[in-house]
Amino acid sequence: MKILCVCGLGQGTSLILRINVETVLRELGVQADVDNTDVSSASSENPDFIITSNELAQSLEGHSSKIIIVNNYFDMNEIKTALKSNL
Repeated sequence: MKILCVCGLGQGTSLILRINVETVLRELGVQADVDNTDVSSASSENPDFIITSNELAQSLEGHSSKIIIVNNYFDMNEIKTALKSNL
């Protein structure tokens, strides 16, 4: 399974989200290849899931990947809930 964490520039915020997603996946016992990138690059990639904010999700409408919305990239409970309901 491939998961892409997306923010506006693909550096700081998406990296934090990636680390937190990897932590939650370990806790859930789920194996996945998790990467991070910017919203423009994400539109040309084909992961199974894209995790991003509500604002950026609108830019990715129509993408073939399942989009998971997480508004607080630091909230481990929000990330866990979002992942559990979509994986």
